Amino acid sequence: MASVTASPRPTTPEQVSAAAASRRRPRRTRYRRRLRSRLILAFALLGFSLTLLLAYSANWVRNRVEDELVLDVMNRNISLYQQRYFRSEGRQRDLPVEQMRAFVFTPDKFEQLRVEEPDWYELPDGIHSLSGTNADGSPFSYRLAVRKTPDAWFFLAYDMTQATRGEQRFYRALVVVVVVFTALSLLIGWWSASRVMSPVSELAQRLRRSGRTAEPEALAAGFADDEVGELAKALDDYAARLTQVVQRDREFNADVSHELRTPLAVIKGAVELLLAKPDLDEKTRGRLLRIQRAEQQCTDLISALLLLSRSERGHGATDVARVAEQLLDAHRAQLGGKPVELRIEGERGLIADAPEAAVTVALNNLIGNAVKYTQEGSVVVRLHPHAVEVIDSGPGLSEEDAKRLFERGYRGTHAGHSQGGGIGLSIVRRLCELYGWDVRVRPGPERGVVAMLRFAPPSGAPVSAQRGQ
Repeated sequence: MASVTASPRPTTPEQVSAAAASRRRPRRTRYRRRLRSRLILAFALLGFSLTLLLAYSANWVRNRVEDELVLDVMNRNISLYQQRYFRSEGRQRDLPVEQMRAFVFTPDKFEQLRVEEPDWYELPDGIHSLSGTNADGSPFSYRLAVRKTPDAWFFLAYDMTQATRGEQRFYRALVVVVVVFTALSLLIGWWSASRVMSPVSELAQRLRRSGRTAEPEALAAGFADDEVGELAKALDDYAARLTQVVQRDREFNADVSHELRTPLAVIKGAVELLLAKPDLDEKTRGRLLRIQRAEQQCTDLISALLLLSRSERGHGATDVARVAEQLLDAHRAQLGGKPVELRIEGERGLIADAPEAAVTVALNNLIGNAVKYTQEGSVVVRLHPHAVEVIDSGPGLSEEDAKRLFERGYRGTHAGHSQGGGIGLSIVRRLCELYGWDVRVRPGPERGVVAMLRFAPPSGAPVSAQRGQ
């Protein structure tokens, strides 16, 4: 029997850790994927980017203008200083300008300049930026204009310390401006996102409320003629078409169920009349009993499929042990001479809150698969307080089968040329989803497969009873 687990519960440490990670992930993922959050984040990023770009541009323009002004002032002042010096024949060495100091060195002082100010001595004509630390540890920064002539070397120093402090204050002000405008953008984004997403949220709430009734609620009437209104119209149209499809499907299933029940009832009545004759030989009686079992199987299958098509969870008090015994008796008659032992083990008394047809179809598919793929050995139905195990000694299951066995239309690698359309286990999976059951399949301890069908516990039972064995 090639099979796979259809249980959503993790069974290995890796699956447990992955499930725990998936439980931790949703809140962050949900926040990142919410359109409102993305709008707020977009506004905040836009405000931050534009403010940062504006601050950078303002700082660049300020530095550029300041440099040009300083260069222009220093060039003009060193030229004026040079002219005053030569006009006064070297007597006027002072410079009546704040933040500027002027120096002039005649050829006899060049060597002294080289010793005292080697940096100045090596500088060519032009304006240079110099910085460093004073003897007391305080920083200094100044611009130095250099003008060298054969008769004298002129130096004009412009103190940039105050300008540097002002630049630092300007930087701090720009940081404050960026933070303030980013926060303002965030608030504007939050307000805008609330206004933009309000009709979308209202549409989602109405759509969610409309799903509680069988008939869809018209959505477009409550919204303006805008993009959200167009979306509401499209949802109304889709809901109408989907309702028609569902209605046609239900009507078709009901009609098919009704039409099939009539010939099955005729077959059942005819078989019962034939079985009532006292002069039947054993061979004919065996064939009639086989027809009777097939009729009952068809009736149960029709009832289960009708419940699935309507998504209706029927109720009942089905004795699982009795159903299992009936199914084993039916399969014993179909073994065809195979050396396979069919037996039931465990405690009786398991009652499933479901129609007998649903329990029969689910168990019959599991037992039928086990019998089909077991060529010798045994098929054991083991009863537990809240579950049933079907254990076979067949060829086991492959990795590919384990991944795809419960897919509709898939037949395992051991199916070969056996009969079947590969939909039995998919029906079991759908029944489990409808009734809250749990079906899982695992390799046997030595060979074969162990299929477990766990029923939902009775009302008021603790959750641990459901997880059980």
